[in-house]
Amino acid sequence: MDFSLVIVIGALVVAAILIVAYIHFGRSESSFSLDIGGAAPTASGGSDTSSEKTFAGRLKGLFIYVCGIFGVLLARLWSMQLVSSEEYSRQAELNRTRTIRSAAPRGRILDRNGVEIVTNRPSLTVVAGPDVVYDTVEVQLLSNLCGMPYMATRRKIRDESEGAQSKRTVSVDVSRRVVAFIAAHPEVFPDVDVEQRSERFYPFGSLAAHVVGYTGTVTAEQLESNTEETGGITYHSGDIVGQAGVEYQYESVLQGIAGEQTVYVDSGGTVLDYVAKIDAQSGSDLVLTIDAKVQEAAERSLVNVTNYIRAKQGFPASSGCAVAIDCSSGEIICMASFPTYSPSVFVGGISNSDWDTLTNEKNNYPLFNRAISGQYPAGSTIKALSSLAALEYGLATDKTTWNCTGWWTGFGEDYGMYCYLKTGHGMIGLQRGITMSCDVVYYEIGKGFYYSDEPEGLQKTYRKFGLGSYTGIDLPSEECGRVPDAEWKWNYFTDAPDDSRRWQGGDTCNIAIGQGDMLVTCLQMVCAYCGIANDGVVMKPHVLRSVRAATGEGSVIDYKPEPIFECPEPKKSLDLVKAGLKGVVYEESWSQTVHWNSLDKTVIGKTGTGQMAGEYPIGWFVGIVPAENPRYVVGANIDEVLEGAQSGMYVVRDIMGAIYDQPDPLFSYNVENADTTDENFVW
Repeated sequence: MDFSLVIVIGALVVAAILIVAYIHFGRSESSFSLDIGGAAPTASGGSDTSSEKTFAGRLKGLFIYVCGIFGVLLARLWSMQLVSSEEYSRQAELNRTRTIRSAAPRGRILDRNGVEIVTNRPSLTVVAGPDVVYDTVEVQLLSNLCGMPYMATRRKIRDESEGAQSKRTVSVDVSRRVVAFIAAHPEVFPDVDVEQRSERFYPFGSLAAHVVGYTGTVTAEQLESNTEETGGITYHSGDIVGQAGVEYQYESVLQGIAGEQTVYVDSGGTVLDYVAKIDAQSGSDLVLTIDAKVQEAAERSLVNVTNYIRAKQGFPASSGCAVAIDCSSGEIICMASFPTYSPSVFVGGISNSDWDTLTNEKNNYPLFNRAISGQYPAGSTIKALSSLAALEYGLATDKTTWNCTGWWTGFGEDYGMYCYLKTGHGMIGLQRGITMSCDVVYYEIGKGFYYSDEPEGLQKTYRKFGLGSYTGIDLPSEECGRVPDAEWKWNYFTDAPDDSRRWQGGDTCNIAIGQGDMLVTCLQMVCAYCGIANDGVVMKPHVLRSVRAATGEGSVIDYKPEPIFECPEPKKSLDLVKAGLKGVVYEESWSQTVHWNSLDKTVIGKTGTGQMAGEYPIGWFVGIVPAENPRYVVGANIDEVLEGAQSGMYVVRDIMGAIYDQPDPLFSYNVENADTTDENFVW
């Protein structure tokens, strides 16, 4: 019987009793009495305070009060039965039904040629009902069978993160022996099943790990975020979501639609029957701009070059990164960061020991994507932009020359600075200054800006080519670097004396050679050189090429290239800079040129050696190929090395060799077995 109806009936009974009491006790048999003396009759109880009148008044008040309650109950009954009946019916239905969710397979991640970088594999998973936790014998047998500690098994069965009525995951990737034993002994494991689920699988191990990222259990912050912030997805506790890289960036595309099974339950939550079911729908596949072959070459080169530097040069060569971009579209052909990691360690939940390894400073932070998050001094790679600035603001022409003696005293002897070649370059012009990377040329340019009407002309040119700002690449955790100026210095060094906080001529000279407080990312420098290759246009870098249709052929989204910086320069200026960059590759040093002669494409580029106070140098190389009709820009840097010509340049050569299937014959992937007696072998 409806509880509200019981209340109303009870109220009616109480009201009826009170009314009867009022009728019976609230009236006397006579309203008058005779005087014994025989006089005229008088009204008895003539006083307003008589007990009869007081009792009758109270009964009347009680009657009115009960009628009021009765009216309220009737109104409430009317509201419940007629106005809100649908809502109460819905709540009653929710009390006896539950929804069990089943995870959907995530979409695959493919390279530009359709090669699977990330996919899914079937996983045999042992699951147990929530009531199994109360059977200590069954829990112990299950622990022994799965090779797990008793308390660990018990803890997994008590875990409600996948839903109160859902089976709890006990062990993943179990053997066929375990499956067969559970199937053969249903009386021992009445509420234990084996389900086939999907797990993330990485056919090439750690390939492009920093690009694709990894997955993990949804965090508390993600659960609290609304659906607009998560691309329209409503998360539930226990969901597996992207936590880094493309997995995070395109979570709304990769995450499928979970399946749902509606069940009837009793008051204790025990499942009584199964009703409606909606099958899970897998997420959409992503096609990246990455070329798996080139990516593998970049990662392998970083490992081998750093191993060589450690073994043969004695430098730590602790880490490095590389980026290759199709400068015509902004497509990232490869992006590598070293040291790297395997995303597979996150499948099924990462252990504490693995997490400590990946986040330990002694291991150089393998999770850190140095290509977009590492901020470094640009070294001499900045000199191409410094040259364009000098030409734009009239501080140099193709006829201008300077005398490099190896020691420069443009601001006085007390503020003298060395050229890296302490014997000097002699009389030298701007084009040759780029080729030979003469520091004195750029000290003079820095001095010229310091005393000019445009003292921050260098900074304006750097920013025009994208330095000091985000590129907007479709990956999380990008850093923007730093282009220092007078305002920044004054606000940054707040604890220093005023004279030290003011911008000095030496500051301008330092940034002109890529030193001082200048910081860039590898991606930024590659994009800046894309601007040189494209005559002033920088396309937005991106790793997404398309999103494949969930059913049928074709794609539902194709990435549309777009420019992010337009910095047109006079053709004469660009030609001078490009000629200087060509000289770097083919004229500066035979030990560099010999590596490029085996490539049938003309390459232009710039070495660089950046250094921060008290630290080992960072070796750079950024190259453009082919020089006549630029298509690719490739850059690399390696931390804690001798110089860029003997570190980053080797990595760029390997990447270009992979692009054009023309590997460097002088490069041996196994340095220990290399024929170093060969006259053409150069290291």
